[in-house]
Amino acid sequence: MTARVTLYSRAECHLCEEARLVIDRVCRDLGESFVEIDIDSDPELAERWTDDVPVTMVDGKQHDFWRVSEERLRSALAE
Repeated sequence: MTARVTLYSRAECHLCEEARLVIDRVCRDLGESFVEIDIDSDPELAERWTDDVPVTMVDGKQHDFWRVSEERLRSALAE
């Protein structure tokens, strides 16, 4: 199963921790999976997303940044 949701995050980021909890809950409820990528593991990702993490992608498109709306994420995954 290919993950439909990608979470770009970094260590010691409280917004990333909050986003992870929401994404995990929604994905478990809907039978989806997600991957989490530490932007600091890749210089290009760090340059691109450094001011916006956490960034949530759904089906390869940017969905949210900073905060994850549980309602919007559920709606996007239902499409």
